Amino acid sequence: MPSRLAALSGRLSLLVALTLAGTVALPAPEGGFAPGVAVALADDDDDDGGDDGGGSSRGGRGGDWQPKARGDLRSLFRWPSREVRRAPVRRAVAVPDRAPNEIVATGLDDDAIAGLAQDGFVVDDRVEIALIGGEMVRLIVPQGMTLDAARAAVSARSASATVDFNHFYQPQAGGKAACVREGCALVRHMVGWPSGEAGSGLACLKPQRIGLIDTAINAEHAVLAGTRLEILDLGGGEGAKSGEQHGTAVAALLVGAPGSRVPGLLPGSELVAVDAFQRFRKSTDIASVYDLVRGLDLLIQRNIRVVNLSLTGPANRVLEQAVEAANGRGTILVAAAGNDGPNAEPVYPAAYEVVIAVTAVDTAGNPYRRAVRGAHIDIAAPGVGVWTAASISGARQKNGTSFAAPFVTAAVSLLLSAKPGLSPRDIEAELTKSAEDMGTPGKDNIYGWGLLNARALCRQAKDGK
Repeated sequence: MPSRLAALSGRLSLLVALTLAGTVALPAPEGGFAPGVAVALADDDDDDGGDDGGGSSRGGRGGDWQPKARGDLRSLFRWPSREVRRAPVRRAVAVPDRAPNEIVATGLDDDAIAGLAQDGFVVDDRVEIALIGGEMVRLIVPQGMTLDAARAAVSARSASATVDFNHFYQPQAGGKAACVREGCALVRHMVGWPSGEAGSGLACLKPQRIGLIDTAINAEHAVLAGTRLEILDLGGGEGAKSGEQHGTAVAALLVGAPGSRVPGLLPGSELVAVDAFQRFRKSTDIASVYDLVRGLDLLIQRNIRVVNLSLTGPANRVLEQAVEAANGRGTILVAAAGNDGPNAEPVYPAAYEVVIAVTAVDTAGNPYRRAVRGAHIDIAAPGVGVWTAASISGARQKNGTSFAAPFVTAAVSLLLSAKPGLSPRDIEAELTKSAEDMGTPGKDNIYGWGLLNARALCRQAKDGK
């Protein structure tokens, strides 16, 4: 026994000496990220349907560990294996902000389109948009022509045309939040939202029709069982089907079944959803301007008065035209402020003047650390640790301005149920004047006019005032 202990002690001494001398580099642990590598987390979660924060992924083999390489110093010992919890594989995804060879335009007549065809442009698709009272065209740019030159060439064909790049937009979720049993309560109490219990004021929540443009939705999810959910297909999509994580979570927040793991803010309301997104490189969901406008047009044709847009991207002339046209028809658009960080530039559609821009706060009223700030922010709502549906089954907490926007969308629906004659400007005024002031007195770049106050709005709805 003493000889075996002496041998083991000698090997340990050798290992320590070689390591300190810098002559041996011990193998890096499996599952770790290399220092200095930026990883873009494209989706809000990678859930596998597990609830209460999800399960863990474990690896390892039974029995004693066996070295693979003869030069590995660990071969000096027979170390028992252990189960190692590995982090989910996250790949860096570079997401472009526009299609590389496409231009989108409205207001082009047949002569203009024919002239563009002679210049080498190809009409990839064209569709009638009732919202703007004309046709929208997607053009393929001639080979060798830059996008800037192409946009200028299309604009030159018609002074009345609205022309821009086919920009891409993404869902705005900031990740999962750890959740323990006693910490998984709904956060709607922050804004005084009726709980659904007897005497809570649920009578003010009259069923309404709500529009949603988002990713795919898992209509078979238990929290959506028996709900009035209609999913509209844009048709003609050539890309891979979008993921269901984001759309399912937002839909559940809005209309989740009463008594389920995620009772909706407006149970019984009809939700008309458009999946305008497609999978990009198997990991990220993107929606083009062309498809966003098509989706918005479908909802407006159904006379839907409030639309939730938990997505962001660049400013775009064609999108702005559609947004202003929707507002002119009395539709209220509610959009996530974005999660690019407090020093980021404003993102769209939230930054358009006629859109209600929603930022996120935590349960203590602190601003979400990744929320975009600016003079365009209108109102704040819960968006940190929001308990909502996972994509396959169960539920989990999530962060992001995506999950704050539905609170305001639901509040707008509540106001419209009591006062259907209110204009978009009137609705925004009702929301902001009843908001609980936070931060700098009055409107500020962090909270807008303050935290949504559903209690006051519900009182107004019941009284009809």
